[in-house]
Amino acid sequence: MTDIRLYNTLAREKQRFEPIDASNVRMYVCGPTVYDYAHIGNARPVVVFDMLFRLLKHVFGENNVTYARNITDIDDKIMKKAAAEGVGIKTISNRYAKVYADDMALLGAQTPSLTPRATEHLPDMIRMMQKLINDGHAYEAEGHVMFHVPSMENYGQLSRHSRDELVAGARVDVAPYKKDPADFVLWKPSSDDQPGWGSPWGRGRPGWHLECSCMIEKHLGETIDIHAGGQDLIFPHHENEIAQSECAHGTQFVRYWMHNGYLTVDGEKMSKSLGNFHTVHDLVQKHPGEALRLSLLTAHYRQPIDFSLDSVDEQKRRLDRWYRLTDGVEASPKVPETVTEALSDDLNTPKAIAALDALAARETATQLKAGAQFMGLLLKDASDWFQGDTPDGISVEEIEEAIAARLEARTNKDFAESDRIRDRLKDLGVILEDSSGGTTWRKVSTS
Repeated sequence: MTDIRLYNTLAREKQRFEPIDASNVRMYVCGPTVYDYAHIGNARPVVVFDMLFRLLKHVFGENNVTYARNITDIDDKIMKKAAAEGVGIKTISNRYAKVYADDMALLGAQTPSLTPRATEHLPDMIRMMQKLINDGHAYEAEGHVMFHVPSMENYGQLSRHSRDELVAGARVDVAPYKKDPADFVLWKPSSDDQPGWGSPWGRGRPGWHLECSCMIEKHLGETIDIHAGGQDLIFPHHENEIAQSECAHGTQFVRYWMHNGYLTVDGEKMSKSLGNFHTVHDLVQKHPGEALRLSLLTAHYRQPIDFSLDSVDEQKRRLDRWYRLTDGVEASPKVPETVTEALSDDLNTPKAIAALDALAARETATQLKAGAQFMGLLLKDASDWFQGDTPDGISVEEIEEAIAARLEARTNKDFAESDRIRDRLKDLGVILEDSSGGTTWRKVSTS
C-alpha cells in the first residue's frame, strides 16, 4: 500500500497517514456559506482537497472513503440577502448551493460522498449544547448559549494563540453576560423578523462553529481522520470545533488537520474595489474549467498562490499540448508512479505536474493521459477541447463550413482557394491541422 504523508497543522509536522479504519476513511472539508457566487479563493480548497479525495480512494479503495463537505445555510449574510430580495432564506441558499455545485463540477471536483446542510441538524445541535451545559462547558445567558473557554484546559492547541488573541478571536461584541471575554456563541436569539428555531433557551439560531461539529458527529462519528479547510479557518472556527466536540465527547476530535494557504490575485488581496475580484461563475464562462483547475494546482497547497488570468492562459496552452499528444489514445490502466508518489508526499501537486510534463516530453501518451485523468484533467475528447474554444468573431459552424469549402477546393485542385481559406482562418486565430484522419482545428493567439 502506498505510504501517504500529510502535514498535520495540529502537530506542525509532516506525518505518515494512518486511518482509524482503512475500510472507512473519514474526511470533512468546510464548505460554502451559500449567499452569493463563490470566488476563486473559495475554489482553492475545493480543488486541493478533491485531489486528496482522489488519492485516498486510489490507495484505500473507491468505496472505502467517506468525504463530507457541508453547506452552511444558516448565516446572517444569507438572512441579509433574503431580506433584500424579499424571499425566504431557503430560496437564497438553494439558489447558490446549486450554482456552487455546478461551478465546482466545472473545475473537475468530484461530488463528495455527503453534502449535509446545517438546517437539517437543529436537533443534533440542541442535544450537543444541552450536554455541554450539563457538563459545565457551556451556559445560558440572556437567550444566548455560550461556550465557556476556561472550562477546557487545552483550548488553543490548534492555533497556539496567546490569551489576548483568543479573546480577540471570540468575535463577539462586548457582552456583559459573558463569564469570560474569550467565551463564544453556540446559540443566539432571533428577533421576530429574523429566521429562527425553537430551543430550550428560546427562539434563535446556532453559531457557525456548532454547525460543523454536529454535522461531523452525525455523519462521520466522534473522531474522524481528516478535517480540512482554508488557513483562515484555523482560528477561531476550527479551534472552536475542537472545543465543542472534544468537551461533548471526551475524545480526540480529529487525527489530521490540513489547511491550504491564501490566494492573491495579481499580487494583491482580492477586492472588488481593486477590480481583481473573480467569481468562479464568471471565470468558467470565459476559461476552460480544466485550465482553472490546473492553475490552482501549480503551487503547493500549503503555500500562498498568486492567481492571474495570464497563469490560466499558460495552463491552457499546457493542456493544449497534452491534448494533442493524447488525441485518440487510450489511457494506461495504471496511474504512473511518478504522479502518485508526488501526491502521496503531502499532495505535492507541482511535482506531480512536472511528472506529467516529463511524460509529455517523452511522448508517453498512454501514461500521460492516465496521470492527468487521475488529477482531474484531460477528461474531454481532444476534438471537444479544441472546438469548444472558438476565437471572437467566428463560430464553430462557420469554421466547419470553411473547412468543408477548403476540402472541396482541394478536391478540385484549386489550391489558391484552399490556401486563401486557410490563411483567412489563421488571421482569425484558427490553425488548421491536416492528417490522415482529416482536418482538425485549434485556436491560437492572434497577437
